[in-house]
Amino acid sequence: MAEVKPEDMVHHMPMDQLQGFEYCIDSNPSWGEGIALGFQHYILSLGTAVMIPTMLVPLMGGNDHDKAKVVQTLLFVTGIKTLLQTLFGTRLPTIMGGSYAYVVPILSIIRDPSLAQITDGHTRFLQTMRAIQGSLIVSSSIQIILGYSQLWAICSRFFSPLGMVPVIALVGLGLFERGFPVVGKCVEIGLPMLILFVALSQYLKHVHVRHVPVLERFSMLMCIALVWVYAHILTASGAYRHTALVTQINCRTDLANLISSSQWISIPYPLQWGAPTFSADHAFGMMAAVVVSLIETTGAFKAAARLASATPPPAYVLSRGIGWQGIGTLLDGLFGTGTGSTVLVENVGLLGSTRVGSRRVIQISAGFMIFFSMLGKFGALFASIPFTIFAAIYCVMFGIVAAVGLSFMQFTNMNSMRNLFIIGVSLFLGLSIPEYFSRYSTSSQQGPAHTKAGWFNDYINTIFSSPPTVALFVAVLLDNTLDVRDAARDRGMPWWARFRTFRGDSRNEEFYTLPFNLNRFFPPS
Repeated sequence: MAEVKPEDMVHHMPMDQLQGFEYCIDSNPSWGEGIALGFQHYILSLGTAVMIPTMLVPLMGGNDHDKAKVVQTLLFVTGIKTLLQTLFGTRLPTIMGGSYAYVVPILSIIRDPSLAQITDGHTRFLQTMRAIQGSLIVSSSIQIILGYSQLWAICSRFFSPLGMVPVIALVGLGLFERGFPVVGKCVEIGLPMLILFVALSQYLKHVHVRHVPVLERFSMLMCIALVWVYAHILTASGAYRHTALVTQINCRTDLANLISSSQWISIPYPLQWGAPTFSADHAFGMMAAVVVSLIETTGAFKAAARLASATPPPAYVLSRGIGWQGIGTLLDGLFGTGTGSTVLVENVGLLGSTRVGSRRVIQISAGFMIFFSMLGKFGALFASIPFTIFAAIYCVMFGIVAAVGLSFMQFTNMNSMRNLFIIGVSLFLGLSIPEYFSRYSTSSQQGPAHTKAGWFNDYINTIFSSPPTVALFVAVLLDNTLDVRDAARDRGMPWWARFRTFRGDSRNEEFYTLPFNLNRFFPPS
């Protein structure tokens, strides 16, 4: 066997910014291309915007009209939150949408005996929504205080590239239940969507039309349109007429009832459901979800920076973004979206799939959200896409985000047994503990924590049901206590140090400076 020469060995040097992007965070495609890409991000965000109300509103006692109105409100507020975050927050190309982290405390509110005993469905829906609004308004103060006081920036100084590997990886991997398990509920729609999307976006990505890689950039829109038509043909031909109810829910294109239940024009406004009601138990339980969404958003911000070909956001910028996330959760409470705020991971993945990390594209997408949420029936048309189609896309997008987390290992020493131990244990427990909580809740109809103190139960069940949150606790604890004295280089701290302060690297000013010369009034630290 021939000896391998040193010059033949490939060395991949660590890179501050991910290479190969056509447009990075502060470069913009043409207006036509930007509008098409923004519309694509809007379509992708519909999966979460429809799924959360579809899951919660019936349990609250609401009807199809209530569900359609909550979907409209969630999209409207998502557009506003996204504009605020991209203009004044981290300025990363992230969409601030609804969060699944709030489901546990919201279900606890729905099951509150004082609300559950209301016999009239619509009245129970209104009273429950007002209780959720009150708890969101109070709990949003956690993110606002941690963000604007720069306390989260101080906390983030304990984070290293090594500690962030499992956190960011599980921001993607932790959502596996919304991937193929949902595709499997309607394989004849989900599997063709998954195969077609991978084929067009990856194997045929070099197909150009007028020097634009149309299949790489817009394959998601094309695939959704083709498979949606295919699903409608199956529905119209009666293919699901005698199938089980669960199959019809996941496969049919005419069961959402969003179009018939939506008004032609409807503008969401604050306190549209009535005055919020406040309860200490509900608010304390909701604070756990606020902490979880804060941690998940931190990981998503770091992944988005990588996929926008930017440098890691400095601690000051990260904390500023968390403060604006708190403002977003406050808006959720005022408008009544039925959930709190977080970064939509699927849209972060789409930045990598299209190789377009432009901030302007996301701002255009926010414009679509606000516009179509006011034109009720037009927005409802797009929102009636079967969720199985979105689940197929999630299989790719969540995987991309998970891979970005693993890519942070390039800045650490992976020949260190200490580092292998920390990453391995954090990843395993980050998946295993939430899986235990999920299976326990499914089998027993209650979480592992079920004491007489409801707020305590919500705290424990919410925090330990989140893979990134468990991974953060385990990784940061081990990374800052285990043989830490001589491990700075192995942890990746020399590389990380430049990006911990705003003025540590000249590129930070290019990527993260506030618009309209606002840095004069809010000087970065």
